[in-house]
Amino acid sequence: MKNFSLLVVFASALVLTGCVSKKQYAELQSSYNKLNASYEDLSGRYGQACIDLAKSGEKVSSLDALLETERSRNEELKKSLSAAQRSLDKSLQQNTQGSVNISKLVDEINASNKFIKQLVEAKTKSDSLNQALTNKLTRSLSRDELSDVDVQVLKGVVYISLADNMLYKSGSYEINDRAGETLAKIAKIITDYRDYDVLVEGNTDDVPISRTNIRNNWDLSALRASSVVQALQNTYGVDPKRLTCGGRGQYNPIAPNTTEIGRQRNRRTQIIITPKLDEFLDLIDQAPAEQ
Repeated sequence: MKNFSLLVVFASALVLTGCVSKKQYAELQSSYNKLNASYEDLSGRYGQACIDLAKSGEKVSSLDALLETERSRNEELKKSLSAAQRSLDKSLQQNTQGSVNISKLVDEINASNKFIKQLVEAKTKSDSLNQALTNKLTRSLSRDELSDVDVQVLKGVVYISLADNMLYKSGSYEINDRAGETLAKIAKIITDYRDYDVLVEGNTDDVPISRTNIRNNWDLSALRASSVVQALQNTYGVDPKRLTCGGRGQYNPIAPNTTEIGRQRNRRTQIIITPKLDEFLDLIDQAPAEQ
């Protein structure tokens, strides 16, 4: 740009000072053309440089925006990482607590299983003892007697239930002749186990009764129990100190009173024999083998 200006000045000076030769003119023209070409080339380069500079500025702005976006994203990722770390720490803490709870639960289950096993073993032994005592009590009873006598052993307590029709006259508390042989066998069992306490308990159905000296079913049940107690004492020699009698009237039924069969089952006398624990455990050695 500067060279072009000097050329113009120089040419003007020559024109002003006088005519020039063709040779000089040609040389000047050639120099002018070269300078003009250089000028155009420099102008083009300058324009492209301006364009490139503008593009670079745009690119820098774009990169700044992208950098800011990435920085924001990085901050969000840091927050997410921090939250994930807290969640992981909490999960690890809960997992540790869960492991402790599971271990405790397993210990409780094992203890429960052990206790259940002990209960099963105890029940098995108890059932064996109950069966042994039942066999001992019933082995001397005939088939006909067993149809009217129900013997059960529950938790070491013997329950002998006698139907009223095998013990008493109808509607009475007096013991009939048929009952003698059965009571004799029961008395023999009671006598053999001298440390057992014996409760004789009378029960009736709900049919009202009113006879001389019998006001209601309370009286009838108590009088029937008293008759059995006195028979065991006076006829079969059982120590009266071991005997207790009681009446429960119609208030301890084992079957509905709506049918004759149910009422017949409710009219019963129970002989309840309660052994001491050590005596009961000794029965396993004394009991006969099961048939």
